[in-house]
Amino acid sequence: MAQKILVIDDDTDICLLLRRFLTKNGFEVAIAHNGVTGLATLDDFRPDLVLTDFKLGDMDGVTILTQIKEKFSYVPVLIITGYSDIKVAINVIKQGAYDYITKPLFPDEILLTIRKALSQPAPHIIPTAATTTEEETHHHSALSHKRHYAPVYILGNGPESQYLYKQVDLVAPTNYSVLIYGESGSGKEAVALEIHRRSKRANGPFVAMDCGAISRDLAASELFGHEKGSFTGAITQKIGHFEMANGGTLFLDEIGNLPYDVQVSLLRVVQERKVRRIGGNREIKVDVRIIVASNERLIETIRKGKFREDLYYRFNEFSIDVPPLRNRKQDLITFAQFFLDRTNEELGKNVRGFSQEVIQAFEEYPWPGNLREMRNVIKRSTLLSEGNIIEARTLPFELLNYNRLLFLEPASPVVPNNLPQAQATELPTHVAPVAAPSKIAFNKTDLKAAALEAEYEMILNVLKQVNFNKSKAAATLGIDRKTLYNKMKNLNLNR
Repeated sequence: MAQKILVIDDDTDICLLLRRFLTKNGFEVAIAHNGVTGLATLDDFRPDLVLTDFKLGDMDGVTILTQIKEKFSYVPVLIITGYSDIKVAINVIKQGAYDYITKPLFPDEILLTIRKALSQPAPHIIPTAATTTEEETHHHSALSHKRHYAPVYILGNGPESQYLYKQVDLVAPTNYSVLIYGESGSGKEAVALEIHRRSKRANGPFVAMDCGAISRDLAASELFGHEKGSFTGAITQKIGHFEMANGGTLFLDEIGNLPYDVQVSLLRVVQERKVRRIGGNREIKVDVRIIVASNERLIETIRKGKFREDLYYRFNEFSIDVPPLRNRKQDLITFAQFFLDRTNEELGKNVRGFSQEVIQAFEEYPWPGNLREMRNVIKRSTLLSEGNIIEARTLPFELLNYNRLLFLEPASPVVPNNLPQAQATELPTHVAPVAAPSKIAFNKTDLKAAALEAEYEMILNVLKQVNFNKSKAAATLGIDRKTLYNKMKNLNLNR
């Protein structure tokens, strides 16, 4: 039976093109040209996915997204937007959208995103059958088999991987709170989900919240929920993450970014196992196992006065370190093959492996973005591959040319050939040694340019020292990450 997609867009041409393209790829498609019609179509059509424009004639994307989620909360919604502003994307995802697609539309990107959304459970929440409402049964039943067997935890044979698995096996059956450390993209959420799946709470919900992506004003509402009318913008009652995770596991990623005042309320909930919605009077009992994660040692965050020490000790009943990908070289190809297999399923392709040149490039590259970066690289390369092997030409330029671009060794000082040896040792002090060429052209006679070159070399050296971890580099240089990104862009260091 074909999966159903509802397209809501006031552009007639886009609707016709999407219907033709999606029907050709095996989907059943319904079209609506405004928000009211789209919402009315939901009950009869019961789509598996909704693809809607952000700016409709009668309502905006957030409004229609909210109303779709009220009717069918586990139907993934993709937002089409003509705005490239990242704030729009963050806002719609925060409101419950699965993902967003920017105009102009590219067929391969649309198909990849749709297949990814349909192949996974609802983002952030894995519900139990007991919490499934009648409205969700249609969509939920179609996902139950995939959710039960979906391989989200990557197995490896290296010593680092084996030690990690032993720790997961040890703590999973307990009810301990777990603190997971690891660099961005290293798989902290996958480890948390595996702990949940091996625990006695496996039949309960797994709810994930990224504390770094939630604004200060919304953090308390996301965690504890709110009552209708409790503050400006609270047009409906909202169930918080604690209530959604009742009987299961709550995963709080980047816990160090949680506002300090919200930490006070969180400590009370953790101690008393009761939650009170914002604007509410009733205390609700919750039975939740908490797993938190951070890419920075919380003891350092405590010393900076940004995290409560008492809350840290509540969470730190058991800690796990997830090693970065560069320290798991023995498992590189295992991980790469895992992502290739999943991408083949999403794209309907049959790419079987990697050329020797690609394998060598993978082994030489330090993977600063860890498993997340590898997944994205392989998704891109699989999409570009025309044969059954991923070739080097499909890799991003910076990965294939990593050593040549970023590990240029300074050359020895150059002495003019026509000088006698005695004179060669008495060169004026203002004559600098000739180093390897920079990736940015500087005017050597310009004082400002000389300062830029010195800044370029300092930033590049610090990036090398911290394995291109931009957060650590910014801290070492004494600047914030935004300033570092701007400087890297201006100095052509992003490549």
